[in-house]
Amino acid sequence: MIETIPWLFLLCLFIISILYASVGHGGASGYLALMALFSISPASMKSSALILNVFVSLVAFYEYYKAGYFKWNLFIPFALTSVPASFIGATITIDPVVYKRILGIILIFPILRLLGVFGSKTQPTQPVNRNWALVIGAVIGFLSGIIGIGGGIILSPVIILMNWGEMKETAAVSSLFILVNSIAGIIGLVSKGIVIDNAVYVWLIVTLIGGFMGAYAGSKKFTNPVLNKILALVLLIASIKLFKV
Repeated sequence: MIETIPWLFLLCLFIISILYASVGHGGASGYLALMALFSISPASMKSSALILNVFVSLVAFYEYYKAGYFKWNLFIPFALTSVPASFIGATITIDPVVYKRILGIILIFPILRLLGVFGSKTQPTQPVNRNWALVIGAVIGFLSGIIGIGGGIILSPVIILMNWGEMKETAAVSSLFILVNSIAGIIGLVSKGIVIDNAVYVWLIVTLIGGFMGAYAGSKKFTNPVLNKILALVLLIASIKLFKV
């Protein structure tokens, strides 16, 4: 159980939720990195991050869907296999040290995303390869369930690099992808009798406020390179710490 709620922790949660929601993400990888920095136990990290993910990604999806960027034909092939795989992954318990190592590697994706490595594409998009999407969805879903994320931070670079969607279309699809995978992950954890820490409800209020702000701004027009670089540095520090434990 988490007995204290440091104000610095809440402030960081708020900033993370704004920046992640602005690109259609729930923020689980950022929340997990922050929890690692504050030495929160892995047992509490997974369930807490997934709960925050559900609500922030829902807000992000609503804003991007309302703005007309969502495409069902891009979402469905990935989700068909990712949802059951996420449920299965969430039921698997791995060694805490191995968990932290995997999380440290996963954090490379949001770091690169925040630094603009996966930038805007100028070429015309092409239809998604459904067979590849089914395979990719299963792999991302399974890994996401094990770690406690929605998988959007991995899916987004794939869609962009494969030229299957534009930036805002990718954000819209990723937000719902994160939502359904996070719900599946929570169900998988609950099926094992996982108890949710009450402190997460306070965190939820903070991240929801940030999520609304970020999703609204991101679905319109929003860039903040300074904050992106600061968050990337925080994630890098967390990644390094995870490899030292």
